[in-house]
Amino acid sequence: MSEKRTIRIAAAGDVHASEAHRERVEAAFAEIDADADVILLAGDVTTQGDPEEARVLADACEGLRTPVYAVLGNHDHHLGRGHEVADTLRAAGVLVLDRDWAIACVDDVDVGIVGAKGFVGGFAGSSLPDFGEPLLREVYAETTAEVDAIGDGLRAVAHCPLRIVLLHYAPVEGTLEGEPPGIWTYLGCARLGIPIAEYRPDLVLHGHAHAGSFESAIADTPVYNVAVQVTGRDFYVFELEATPGRSEVEVDAPT
Repeated sequence: MSEKRTIRIAAAGDVHASEAHRERVEAAFAEIDADADVILLAGDVTTQGDPEEARVLADACEGLRTPVYAVLGNHDHHLGRGHEVADTLRAAGVLVLDRDWAIACVDDVDVGIVGAKGFVGGFAGSSLPDFGEPLLREVYAETTAEVDAIGDGLRAVAHCPLRIVLLHYAPVEGTLEGEPPGIWTYLGCARLGIPIAEYRPDLVLHGHAHAGSFESAIADTPVYNVAVQVTGRDFYVFELEATPGRSEVEVDAPT
């Protein structure tokens, strides 16, 4: 019988790096480097999507022993320079996942990571339909592309003992509790949860909802809002115990 492994996943969303916060960002990444097997960043890694802000985060990540995976968020695309933000991070060794997937081998355990930004669209009772003006239908189509990428990624990593979905936008209403219901349509979309409910990954992480709630679920898959404004810490560390063919998630309690 194979021995169970404990994998430590450090997650943070909405870091909003900038030159003004360089010291804090660099200190946080230096500290977590000794305490995690994988670092996951759930979007809004910059303040306004300026590549110079991304350089602050890149400098903090460059030289870490711990692999860093990230998705971008709405702030990272604000100036229309999201590709430059991603390229700056990739040059420092950060694996930026844009409707993509990757496998991290940690202590002989393959950890499948599916990364997508996600997008808007709303939830039951207030959701955007695929009907009407072309501009609104383009928004619907953008979310559809994100949903399809999540499904494609989960199929690609189906063989991994541990499977994680990393998003920026919320795929479930539960982690939006605390935000005004009137803006939930702009904070995520229930359709993002469809492939999650179908393929049942072990863990889903997102950010974006600064006033939201920490924990929810889609079917039996736990979903966590890891925006630093919600967790109240630089990184939240999840312990995932894996044996070949199955896994379970243990989460340390907030302090």
